[in-house]
Amino acid sequence: MSSGTTTTEEESGKGPPPQHQHHFVLVHGACHGAWCWYKVATLLASAGHRVTALDMAGCGASPVRGEDVASFEDYSRPLLDAVGALPPGERAVLVGHSFGGQSLALAMERYPERVAVAVFVSAAMPAAGKPMALVLQEFSREIGPDFYMDCIYSTGSEPEHPVETLLLGPEYLAKRLYQLSPPEVRCVQDLTLAMAMVRPSRWFEDDATLRRDDGLTAGRYGAVRRVCVVAEDDASWSAEFQRRMASWSPGAEVRGLRGADHMPMLSKPADLSDMLVEVANKYSSDLEDPA
Repeated sequence: MSSGTTTTEEESGKGPPPQHQHHFVLVHGACHGAWCWYKVATLLASAGHRVTALDMAGCGASPVRGEDVASFEDYSRPLLDAVGALPPGERAVLVGHSFGGQSLALAMERYPERVAVAVFVSAAMPAAGKPMALVLQEFSREIGPDFYMDCIYSTGSEPEHPVETLLLGPEYLAKRLYQLSPPEVRCVQDLTLAMAMVRPSRWFEDDATLRRDDGLTAGRYGAVRRVCVVAEDDASWSAEFQRRMASWSPGAEVRGLRGADHMPMLSKPADLSDMLVEVANKYSSDLEDPA
């Protein structure tokens, strides 16, 4: 699944047209790519919905290296371009996972009138009027020095412009992100896929966009309807922390997903797909223009 690929019912050849067709735009988390959505994308497309699964810059099948992505906005450019290119009057359902929630927030601020609803799946969910960097700052206060286990931090090859990237290690993937995969052979394959596919990615800790106090406004980002899907068995950031992030956005709906680790699109794909369609049906009708 490559960056910007849209799958439709006609292309999949499966399933009858849904009562309400939606356009889902799926955004992965750090070090991952569009590939991690393959189960959910298949289920949604088979039900007749349009699906666009994106690779952020330096991730998945992106031709650039993570260390060469100059800014968080550049990293998020595939999403910004996809939302910006929507036909007049079309509103997409944006779905972000983990670090992908930050990119969702940026797209919501830029194009609130083009988003039917934003769904944060065990995702960073920043608050309007606060720096986006606050999410990771708060999270870092809750974890110990050994939290990242065998993850590898690397510095770029240019001494004058040092850029740090993070590569998720096999043990970290198995115990923090995919811990519900081992009981079933078919899910073990997802962990094996992840070990082969993850790439070094930047956190953009000092990025100006993430540190701006006025980067996300109540009148634009805050006006977009949003849903927080809590992965109840997440061993990365806890269900409690996910709910705390949601509390920073008054009016956000919170839905729990039991039996889901940090990768609900792989550990609970059918439940997540059903939930996404329910959310899309609920928020896509009788929308008022948030701009």
